[in-house]
Amino acid sequence: MDLPNPVFDQAALDAGARLFRRPCTFVRGVLELAQMPEPNMSEITFAGRSNVGKSSLINALTGHGGLARTSDTPGRTQEINFFDLEGRLMLTDLPGYGYAQAPKGTVDTWNEFIRRYLKGRPNLRRALVLIDSRHGLKENDLAIMKLMDDSAVNYQIIMTKADKVKPGPLEATRDAIAAELAKHVAGHPDVLVTSSFDGSGLDAVRAALSELARPE
Repeated sequence: MDLPNPVFDQAALDAGARLFRRPCTFVRGVLELAQMPEPNMSEITFAGRSNVGKSSLINALTGHGGLARTSDTPGRTQEINFFDLEGRLMLTDLPGYGYAQAPKGTVDTWNEFIRRYLKGRPNLRRALVLIDSRHGLKENDLAIMKLMDDSAVNYQIIMTKADKVKPGPLEATRDAIAAELAKHVAGHPDVLVTSSFDGSGLDAVRAALSELARPE
């Protein structure tokens, strides 16, 4: 499936492929900031609304089907889960923000936990904000983007589930997101479009993240 992604040169694509062929292991899930691993390597976090496909994207990028737990039930991920890509890059899977099948007090606690993590993690190189290609940006996406702007956290939009959208509407949604991003000081200008189902666009994400990893 051809997707409207930026073009990466072959060297960047090869570097991304080599990086994500490395073993990736689950480190721990944390409910408190004090439980987090030492910030001794570059870190990338996956953020997004509940059920947007964060865990599926991590599994698809790393080639480990069961590495990050997936669920059809929104709000299943309740911790920040850390994954070590063989010492070169730490990946984190955040609890989904917005709707979740949990009490409001619990959801509020998760959302505050995310805010404190984003503001206080010194080795965080980039946040990947995942957006469902079928729905585009919602109010809670704009809120997390503003938080990252205010906290000087560099972030990049990754559109998910592109296999479920026809090419015309897909490009229109990508263009609308790019136009909104131009208003945000911490947003990366390149929107990446992916499908964890058929693997489309994953090479572009791997190439982009290889530029942020610890050198080989």
